[in-house]
Order: sequence, then structure tokens, then C-alpha cells
Amino acid sequence: MGNPYVNDAGTFLIHTIFGLYVLAVMLRVLLQWVRADFYNPVSQFVVKVTAPALRPLRRVIPGFAGIDLAAIVLMVALKLVEWWVVLSLGGVAPAFGGVLFLAIADLVGLLLNVFLVAILIQVVLSWVSPGTYNTVTSLLYKLTEPLLAPARRLLPPISGLDLSPLLVLIALQLVKLLLVAPIRDFGARLLA
Repeated sequence: MGNPYVNDAGTFLIHTIFGLYVLAVMLRVLLQWVRADFYNPVSQFVVKVTAPALRPLRRVIPGFAGIDLAAIVLMVALKLVEWWVVLSLGGVAPAFGGVLFLAIADLVGLLLNVFLVAILIQVVLSWVSPGTYNTVTSLLYKLTEPLLAPARRLLPPISGLDLSPLLVLIALQLVKLLLVAPIRDFGARLLA
């Protein structure tokens, strides 16, 4: 058995490197989904970082109904490899079913975290500098509006105070607790 400190450091590095790239691919999918401005510098960065891996995949996997299937396949494949390597380093014999469920749980959890963080940043920016425009706030608005608009219809502003972000944050946390955790637990049971 290897040094546990080295194994922990290796696991951390693997999760970090794969996680950052999967985040970039997910942001690309989300920005395409909300039809964000691709001349925005943040969008341009995401496109340039993800293009080398997506270009060859797009030759084989076409999009469908406006959904970038190549990017989704890439995210799932990267998460599968990440978990396979991490489990192998930990001395666990990876079973495909367990690794698949862990990968799906991670991707759904990451998607929810992207929305959670985007909404929190948008709320803080609305307190610190309301009404100012910059490239990041426009992307945050485009990204969060599909979730916040229905919440505003359910809970309209009260005395000028918009509580829809709070409603969406609570709903996202509930989805994490009721959906992501059981999927992750099921995947862990398949590995045991």
C-alpha cells in the first residue's frame, strides 16, 4: 500500500484538473443553451479552452435539437475516467455501473452548483453595485434568468425586494439533497 499522503494529494490533483475542465465544458453547454453572447470575453475563453477536445468529437457526434451532444459525451467520459483513476489509486476495483452513477451524480451536482454560485454572485453584485454593466454580469443574468423568471412569477417582488433568488437557492439545495445524494449513494453501493 502506498503513502496515504501521496494518494490524497494525487486524488486532489486528479479531481481538480478534471473538475476544472469539466466545468469549462459545462459552461460552454450552458452558455449555448441560454444563447449567451459569444463575443463576450468570458465566452471566448470558454470556447478556446474547450475547442481542442470538442472539435474532433463533433465530427463523430452531431448536435441534436440545439443540444451539444459532443460536449455532454465529453463531460461524461471525463468524469468516468476521473473516477476510474481515483478509485484505482485508492485500491478499489472500479465497477462500471458504480463509476457511471458517481459520474452522473457529480455532473448533476456540478450543474446545480454552477447555478447556485451564479445566483449568489448575482445577488452580491446587485447589493454592491446595482445597475452597473460589465461582461460578467451580463453572462450571469443570461445564465440565471431561465431559473429566476419562473420564480419571479411564483413570488413577485415585495416592496421592491426580489426574493426569487432565495426561492431558487432553496429549490436547488433540495434537488441536491433529494436527487444527487441518492444517486451518489447508489453508485457507492455498487462499488462496495
